[in-house]
Amino acid sequence: MEFKSVGSIFDGLKGAVKELKDGAVEVLDEKLLRGAAIDKLIYNAVFNGNSEVRDYSRRLIKYIGGQLGIRSASIQGLYEAMGRGECSGFTVPAINIRGLTYDTARATFRSAMKHDTGSFIFEIAKSEIGYTEQRPAEYAACCIAAAIKEGYRGPVFIQGDHFQVNAKKFLANKESEIADVKKLIKEAVEADFFNIDIDASTTVDLAKPTVLEQQRPNFETTAVLTEFIRSIEPSGTTVSVGGEIGEVGGKNSTEEELRAFMDGFLGSLPKGRKGISKISIQTGTAHGGVVLPDGTIAKVKVDFETIGTLSKVSREVYRLSGVVQHGASTLPDDAFDIFVKKGASEVHLATGFQNIVYDNPAFPADLKKDIYAHLVAAHADERKATDTEEQFIYKTRKKGFGPFKERIWTLPEDRKKAIAAEIESKVDLYFDKFNCKGNKATVLKYVK
Repeated sequence: MEFKSVGSIFDGLKGAVKELKDGAVEVLDEKLLRGAAIDKLIYNAVFNGNSEVRDYSRRLIKYIGGQLGIRSASIQGLYEAMGRGECSGFTVPAINIRGLTYDTARATFRSAMKHDTGSFIFEIAKSEIGYTEQRPAEYAACCIAAAIKEGYRGPVFIQGDHFQVNAKKFLANKESEIADVKKLIKEAVEADFFNIDIDASTTVDLAKPTVLEQQRPNFETTAVLTEFIRSIEPSGTTVSVGGEIGEVGGKNSTEEELRAFMDGFLGSLPKGRKGISKISIQTGTAHGGVVLPDGTIAKVKVDFETIGTLSKVSREVYRLSGVVQHGASTLPDDAFDIFVKKGASEVHLATGFQNIVYDNPAFPADLKKDIYAHLVAAHADERKATDTEEQFIYKTRKKGFGPFKERIWTLPEDRKKAIAAEIESKVDLYFDKFNCKGNKATVLKYVK
């Protein structure tokens, strides 16, 4: 499947895509394209050892998507409409894909087309970019290629999740740490990530005497990074930016913190600059859930009243879309419709999809054994003295997706189909619980 040169790419796409002058392309046969051709192209966009071939394959996927009406987009228009009260009644699921990315995105598009859903986001966090070995350009190519494969049409929302400021590095050298986050933001925007969640909540200093002073490094840093995004976003596109007031896994957020952050942020942002469209809060969840000694996940009590109160304030006072909930994918299924009732605008879902991949019976036992052996050898320093083997494996197995990416990608088709079917079923449930079915026309009304 590997192309030997840029010239050989179009040999592999013969009859499906034609190269025109000045780098333009024409789709000749969409049915042929959606067969083996797009599979070959995305494989090379991810795994080709020749960087020129790999990068051209990624650009070509973008150009083909554009020809078919599939484009990376900002969700800003929809969120502004939510902030104005013009549309409501649904919550947007944001899905972090750590492995089997192309197949997971395909399953999501199939569900979206089945249910006429337009409000869903593919995202990857700063930390996930590292340990899953998926840079933004690769991740975006996988999402657009999946849409092409499934025959989807419309905007594709791709998001940088938790573009986080490292607290220790920030204290040691504030400007250097901010510069590092800017570098990642620039890479992401250039890869057509038009939705960016800034997380400077790590800089909040609870030792300060007032909430305003506690939040000051957070809102000032968020303002600096928002201004940077506005300075590099493409003409005609307003990147949707999110802020965060409570670090996930920490204490629950309060209305006083929300107001202090927003008032400080708006005062720090240059006059006339567009601000954030949503705000993440802490309500009792933790990324990946709380792991018990037997490897199962503890039941977590989410503070839905805080979600309701802060969503209302964020919309009515600051015209945001609402609040964002992180760390939700390991909650029981009957909890998800409560987010809609309480006005959450977005919910992030990661570990639950990871668990479907690892725990599906179709995932090969020998591959899982090799991954777990690698974790024991490579990540022993992350094992706490009190961790059982099950706890250690559960908390670290997310780091198996990078080193074993190609082995997971190239699983036999029947195994991948079985895993993807479970993923699609889970997405079906989320679209139902978040009341997203039938809302594509609403999304298209506000997202151009």
